[in-house]
Amino acid sequence: MTYTLSLDRRVRLADIESIAAAPKPALALDSAVRQRVEASRRTLEKFVAEGRIIYGVTTSMGGFVDWLVPVSQARQLQENLLNAVATNVGEHLDDTAVRAIMASRIASLSRGNSAISLANLDTFIAVLNAGIAPCVPQKGSLGTSGDLGPLAAIALVCIGQWKARLGGKVLPGAQALSQAGIAPMELSYKEGLALINGTSGMVGLSALTLQAARRLVQAYLLISALSVEALGGKTKPFDPRVHALKPHRGQRQVAAFLWQTLADSQLAVDELDIEQLLAAEIADTAQAGSQPIEDAYSIRCTPQILGPVLDSLATTEQTVEDELNSSNDNPLINPDEKEVFHNGHFHGQYVAMAMDHLVIALTTLMNLSNRRVDRYLDQSNSNGLPPFLCRENPGLRLGLMGGQFMTASLTAETRAMAMPMSIQSLTTTADFQDIVSFGFVAARRAREALHNVAHVVAFELLCACQAIDIRGTQGLSTATRALYEQTRQHIPYLDTDITTTEYVEELARRLLNHPGLA
Repeated sequence: MTYTLSLDRRVRLADIESIAAAPKPALALDSAVRQRVEASRRTLEKFVAEGRIIYGVTTSMGGFVDWLVPVSQARQLQENLLNAVATNVGEHLDDTAVRAIMASRIASLSRGNSAISLANLDTFIAVLNAGIAPCVPQKGSLGTSGDLGPLAAIALVCIGQWKARLGGKVLPGAQALSQAGIAPMELSYKEGLALINGTSGMVGLSALTLQAARRLVQAYLLISALSVEALGGKTKPFDPRVHALKPHRGQRQVAAFLWQTLADSQLAVDELDIEQLLAAEIADTAQAGSQPIEDAYSIRCTPQILGPVLDSLATTEQTVEDELNSSNDNPLINPDEKEVFHNGHFHGQYVAMAMDHLVIALTTLMNLSNRRVDRYLDQSNSNGLPPFLCRENPGLRLGLMGGQFMTASLTAETRAMAMPMSIQSLTTTADFQDIVSFGFVAARRAREALHNVAHVVAFELLCACQAIDIRGTQGLSTATRALYEQTRQHIPYLDTDITTTEYVEELARRLLNHPGLA
């Protein structure tokens, strides 16, 4: 299906994910976008004819900003720029991530303020639609001036240099273009700069990560309800009447979800029943009751813990989507104002901080999941479950003991990743780029953190289903029964000790790719 960029339609994060998921996307520009792109280019051409001094047009760039360059050398200058900044190193991004970055850059250029020629923008789109995925090394971007290194790797392929994947093979860029029947771009003034001087690398990665994070968080709300049942938790702390007394939106949403989801559960505990039981146990002297009147925080405080995660996710999505729908290079040529604006829109601080916040939110969710895993496996905290969820042949078998090694390790690793990248600025380029965002690093790290969290949550789900089988499935709520049955289609009850790695990885994959594990 063709996705058409339009000036009167906001590009959504979901749009980027859909485009990136297609090996050969069908991206197009509507007539209004095409007209505005041409108008921006004509405006710049007029400025050049008038002899105006414009960064990246009649000047060099970066640390050579004070050098003047005649427009007769524009092509060489722009190609030199691409080669000079294509300095990233390390493993290459996967094709889906590359397509997300390309789609995000095209979305920015389609705003019609970057003065790229329509012909070269059409070539860029043709490269994406043909299934050509430039090889983009992951490490080395400052996130200011934009994602120069990652975007330069893409732009070099568009001019017939560097290398790309096509049809499962890595080819020289020129050969990939030739096989797809695409003529390389011929860059004129400003155009190399327009292709790389922006935040589209970090935005593309962030769009994919946020879409998957949203699915994981939504699934985790239902997993939380299942864990309340499996751990014999009480429902009254989720009563909307008490959450009306604290006006945080996310907290109220989580509480309402748990309250409604557990309404028909017979495994979750009615606090009034416990209160009546304990009232009958009161004697003339202080003594231990048979059960506590309250649950541990990892059950009772679920709305207060996951509420901020929901709110933070919503704010982060808004920030990244705003950046996606921006003109974020320098200089910008506004055809409406008929003016050139030297600016700092390429700076990735918004996205860097958003991705740092996402890692913190995900780590918060992971901390909660990690604590619940511990409660499942510790007989003294599981409300009657066997140690390590090992009902058959305990001692001879170790049950799910080993799974906690993985969850503890990933939790510790991800906590270390929660140190913000957005405050790690280092100066470069002879102090010209003297404060940078590291937004691409923050986005890349958030993607890695998300996968860590998904594996911890997957193991909690595995534990929850194991516990439910031990307690008996009869009392499950309608919604949690569906989750349990979906899980059991892929993961059996474990009455023997077998390697669980593939089970956990399958659950993690499904949590990231399918809403509610569906």
